[in-house]
Amino acid sequence: MTAAVSLEGLSVVYDDFRALDTASVDVEAGESFGLVGESGSGKSTLLRAIAGLAPVSAGTIRVEGRELRGARRDKAFYRAVQMVFQDPYGSLHPRQTIDRQLVEPLAIHGIGDGERRILKALDEVGLGSGFRFRYPHQLSGGQRQRVAIARALILEPSILLLDEPTSALDASVQAEVLNLLEQVRRDRKLTFLMVSHDLGVVTHMCERLAVMQGGRVVERLTSTDLVAGRIAEDYTRNLMVASKGFRRKSA
Repeated sequence: MTAAVSLEGLSVVYDDFRALDTASVDVEAGESFGLVGESGSGKSTLLRAIAGLAPVSAGTIRVEGRELRGARRDKAFYRAVQMVFQDPYGSLHPRQTIDRQLVEPLAIHGIGDGERRILKALDEVGLGSGFRFRYPHQLSGGQRQRVAIARALILEPSILLLDEPTSALDASVQAEVLNLLEQVRRDRKLTFLMVSHDLGVVTHMCERLAVMQGGRVVERLTSTDLVAGRIAEDYTRNLMVASKGFRRKSA
């Protein structure tokens, strides 16, 4: 079976800083795959490289078997791959209604049936039509992130890149958004590539994960192995201790 996303020897360099260093990851179709590591480990850079937002200096990116090169000018790529960013306050235009922000991707891709798609997308993320003509400042953080998810879903992609999608939200709202994402993945049979610094979130959402340090993938394991402590690298053990939801067992 062809992997939904396959990265081989991927490097990203900014001036003299190597943000990503020969990283390789394979994500199967329909899988939820996690990327974890401390700040600056390269996990968000990896997502941005796939989306065409970071300069790739070496390596290959394949999405659904097709190798990607240079800028993402092909609209078909963005029909298949959408990204949800960390900050719902920064990812929505403050002076445009929710309706306008959902119409825009449909207009860019020349997709009709906008009325049905907008209502379906809002309903799917638990907002409903009453939110259509509100502005972002009239919504809570959790509601804004739901709009961002709706905007990603409206093109009916097969792959979602999720960059810390709940870290800017209150703890009580985080669980709601994570449950929403999990439901959407099941219903639409989506592939997720999810970045998080929180190992508790990753073990809840993902079947497999890669641990990143200094731009490199230092360990690959299943969520089951992580929870059971079947870990090879001390770095991963230290992440477990540092992450909320994990505590050392007393002797």
